[in-house]
Amino acid sequence: MQNKSIQKRKLTGVVVSDKMSKTRVVSISRLKKHPKYLKYFKASSRFKAHDEKNEYKVGDIVIIEESRPISREKRWTIIKKIN
Repeated sequence: MQNKSIQKRKLTGVVVSDKMSKTRVVSISRLKKHPKYLKYFKASSRFKAHDEKNEYKVGDIVIIEESRPISREKRWTIIKKIN
């Protein structure tokens, strides 16, 4: 069997909620192009991410990485803080 390194998705976003234990809600915003009018607009998605030590707070800019399912809605893990 070969050792293939699997490239996991990484996204950068802002922590918008830290009310849950060991879980942070991270908002990812990106620019999308409207198919008809060809104008760019801002679209955002919210992901629940695992934070084992409860160290990240609201407003922190973080990098999250795809992981195995941790709970019903949690499929991301916070890797590190930017700043």
